[in-house]
Amino acid sequence: MTNLLEIKNLYIEGFYENQWHSIVRNISLTLKRGEVLGLIGESGAGKSTIGLAAMGYTRPGCRLASGSINLQGQELFNASSETLRSIRGSKIAYVAQSAAASFNPSHRVIHQYAEAPVHHGLMTYGEAQKDAVEIYDRLFLPNPEKIGFRFPHELSGGQLQRAMVAMSMSCKPEIIVFDEPTTALDVTTQIEVLAAVKEITEKMNKAALYITHDLAVVAQVAHRIMVLRNGRLVEEGETRSLIQNPKEKYTRQLLNVRQLREGKTHSGQTDVILKVKDVSASYTGDENVLEDINLVVRTGKTVALVGESGSGKSTLARVITGLLPAAGGEIEFSGKNLPTELNQRDKDDLRKMQMIYQMPDTALNPKHTVRKVIGRPLNFYFGLKGKKAEERIRDLLKKIELDPDTYIDRVTTELSGGEKQRICIARALAAEPDLIICDEVTSALDQLVAEGILDLLQDLQNKTDVSYLFITHDLATVKAIADKIVIMLEGRIIEQGEKAKVLSPPHHEYTDKLLASVPKMDPDWLDNLLEERSESFI
Repeated sequence: MTNLLEIKNLYIEGFYENQWHSIVRNISLTLKRGEVLGLIGESGAGKSTIGLAAMGYTRPGCRLASGSINLQGQELFNASSETLRSIRGSKIAYVAQSAAASFNPSHRVIHQYAEAPVHHGLMTYGEAQKDAVEIYDRLFLPNPEKIGFRFPHELSGGQLQRAMVAMSMSCKPEIIVFDEPTTALDVTTQIEVLAAVKEITEKMNKAALYITHDLAVVAQVAHRIMVLRNGRLVEEGETRSLIQNPKEKYTRQLLNVRQLREGKTHSGQTDVILKVKDVSASYTGDENVLEDINLVVRTGKTVALVGESGSGKSTLARVITGLLPAAGGEIEFSGKNLPTELNQRDKDDLRKMQMIYQMPDTALNPKHTVRKVIGRPLNFYFGLKGKKAEERIRDLLKKIELDPDTYIDRVTTELSGGEKQRICIARALAAEPDLIICDEVTSALDQLVAEGILDLLQDLQNKTDVSYLFITHDLATVKAIADKIVIMLEGRIIEQGEKAKVLSPPHHEYTDKLLASVPKMDPDWLDNLLEERSESFI
């Protein structure tokens, strides 16, 4: 069978410390029609860099140093800008890790879907709009006839990610590069997207590169897997064989770490740091997106907020922080009622309650260095400058396992997705808060690094009694870090309680669905689940 894509002996370099350094070293791969190749490895392994190189593209500060990139007989290495523009979108498309950073916030989602097929002369604008509705329906986006006419900020993170998968299909390309397409999705929505990937490759006879840090996820869609580390190939093989009989120690580490240890549940009651009482909220002033929310977070404890994309988890976080004024109810913090609007809260209240956002690309200024990002809260809250600020920044970088000498003067765009999220965590820690709202803070991290971050957060909590409201769709993370679990559906809390109680059967029907949707390290798991549910996702 003829290869759609052939990459041979590829070297990619990045420019930092005033010289070029190899970041991808001697990578070769092939991709046939109907095939999915999984690229897996920890943050900074070169997965996304290779995926972008398949389109003849490198990020700013990087360059294709040597090798060959052949797409359907067309050499992309050193190809002209005109040639590259003609193939991107039409022959090979890309689904980015951060949909929120990839959409233009000032244009409606469906208009952005239509842009590529109209530009390439494949459809009229009206035809593209009709096609978008069909693809939205296939990807189980709610109200597919109307959702495309919303602006990106009006969609949840999971909805926006699915809209981006749809947009990649607008020109019917032969190859799609999926770069962590399910990290922003809850487990039930993740199944729909994974099923869509299988539909695209198997039934529509397309090919895909699937980039991820989760072996259990890639096992559901990939025919072959390449394990990468530090820009080099560690191991490659057919999916089932590699999972059942990994040859390299590093691959075995990736397989083992997915089963995160269950964190100990703290005993005893402590003072209440946050109380949410009868809170409701609305974006439009008409229909509430949150209704009758009641929860308590205690000092030194972790409450995990779990639910599907669009269930209201991040909206609740915005209400608690004052970014979205509540329509009703009260928010009590450290024993006093907080004003509903952010600009009415005093400086110390702002310091004591910090938030780490789901999408680091949208949370960091791309023109700022790591030194400036972490240094700003140190100066704003504590007036630290000069040598004292430098010492504290370096200390925080060590805590998040980034070498200060290497990272302190890098611009945030020079970092991988996982590295960016660690900088966001350090920025929150810089304020020495009493409560940190963590909005999917490990979703962009590979599992080795995620385990380290969870250990770091747990260690910080043990030493300082900081409290966490931990928004997540990853039930392995819930088991590792939570004391109490709150489960949301359609803007309401449907179940809450101590971790052991909520996770022990009998479960609420929706909780049972969430638990059953966590991927297992078995290539047949997704097919078996879809068959059991007798649902056609596409």
